[in-house]
Amino acid sequence: MLKLSGLKPYKGATKRRKVVGRGVGSGHGTFSGRGAKGQRARSGSSIPVGFEGGRMPLQRQLPKRRGFTSRNEKSEVFNLNDFDKFKAGETVNPKVLFNLGLLKSAQRKVKVLGQGELKKALIFEKINFSASARQKVEKAGGKIT
Repeated sequence: MLKLSGLKPYKGATKRRKVVGRGVGSGHGTFSGRGAKGQRARSGSSIPVGFEGGRMPLQRQLPKRRGFTSRNEKSEVFNLNDFDKFKAGETVNPKVLFNLGLLKSAQRKVKVLGQGELKKALIFEKINFSASARQKVEKAGGKIT
């Protein structure tokens, strides 16, 4: 049966501040949980992040690295003359290119550039094109979806 004397808050619902410096019997007396002596035992101490006791910090020992690395995934680049091995009317998509061993992963982005000529009408799916490549594919009778 539920009684008023048996009520208590859920575990973790209340937070209790640690009371320090109230005698040896409290368990947090004498040094008040700060240990004995040292820089961090004193009042007002704050040590900057990366401070190594006065020696040359690691981030200053290492050389600066120049350059830029983009977070965006780079597209795998193909030219129009790379599609000569396909038969007319075939579908070309990243999965097909992966199965032929031309891509490292079927999820990679693919872009086709306009170098070379396309002599067959191919169907391209999920592939990006440069403006000149797009014109040459449409001129050869291919489709881009």
